[in-house]
Amino acid sequence: MAVVYVVDTVVAKPGRAREFVDSYLAGYAPGAVDRGMALERIMVSPPLWLADESNTVTAIWALDGPEGWWKMTWQGRNDDTLGQWWAGVEALIEHRSRSVAAAAADVDGLANV
Repeated sequence: MAVVYVVDTVVAKPGRAREFVDSYLAGYAPGAVDRGMALERIMVSPPLWLADESNTVTAIWALDGPEGWWKMTWQGRNDDTLGQWWAGVEALIEHRSRSVAAAAADVDGLANV
């Protein structure tokens, strides 16, 4: 089965990246796993904790194909705790975005639904 990736990209406020990662792992990740997401990795750029500048934190999640993505999406829409969690970490974040991707070799199969 093709894997669908969800990529969360967060630009943390200066000096707040480590705090954001700790909160993300403790407060966001358990619910994401319950929604069928598998955390592949969290990357920090640049690869050192900056005190006076922003780090970019990238979390890469894997889902079981489009079915897994739809399941995760619908479960998340009905979960008020997600919005509450993001609101609770707002002071740590300059900017955040989410994208969905797949391996190039899988795109034709994923698009044929």
